[in-house]
Amino acid sequence: MKKVLNIAHRGFSGIYPENTMLAFRKAVEIQCDGVETDVQLTKDCIPVLCHDETLDRTTTGKGFIKDYTYKELSKLDAGIKRDRKFKSCRIPTLDEFLDFAKDKNILINIELKNSIIQYPSLEEIVIDRIYKYKMENNCILSSFNHYSMVRCKKIDNRIKTGLLYSEILYRPEKYAEYVGADALHPDFSTLYHDNIIKGTTEKGIPINVYTVNEEKDMISMINLGVNGIITNYHDKLKRILSILHLP
Repeated sequence: MKKVLNIAHRGFSGIYPENTMLAFRKAVEIQCDGVETDVQLTKDCIPVLCHDETLDRTTTGKGFIKDYTYKELSKLDAGIKRDRKFKSCRIPTLDEFLDFAKDKNILINIELKNSIIQYPSLEEIVIDRIYKYKMENNCILSSFNHYSMVRCKKIDNRIKTGLLYSEILYRPEKYAEYVGADALHPDFSTLYHDNIIKGTTEKGIPINVYTVNEEKDMISMINLGVNGIITNYHDKLKRILSILHLP
């Protein structure tokens, strides 16, 4: 079997508050191969890491991220809703995260959250930060907005892109070639068909699946031959890979 990348979804989000520096640090401590995170823009165009377009689920704030300045966002608690012991975790900026990750030698998967809200110049802002921290060889950008992925390639063709999707696509490798993407990032439940893996392997297009949290599904994806698994529990996946004697 080939090596399967163990990618921590929003950091070690199975245990710690998602998309916080605490979750990212813990993911690295348990030796993930990569970290996945989500980027949005504040009212004053600061790229920050949060999955939802709104603040209500994960923070003490309410309403849309786009309606807050970064100074206002920085006062919110992004940990206490997970557990009181995580009180005082904050929403990190993309700069803070990349500065942390720049010397860790791991893959960084940044999802551009521009499917519901069309953030102006989000692609340019993120790509600029990637080069600022010299992370261009360690980053892949992904989005459910495939127009955005095409735009990234037009801005800089060297930037790697991955197409997020949740449908069972026919010959997705052909679509990836058409869009000019470097990888496919499907919901793992769409992949229970050997021909999909065979087609992408023949074209040299990696498949990184999301969000695989159950052991039986992790084993199924490994047996199918995916390239990477994005999971909330990368400690669990690490243990399975070790049992299977995969690096």
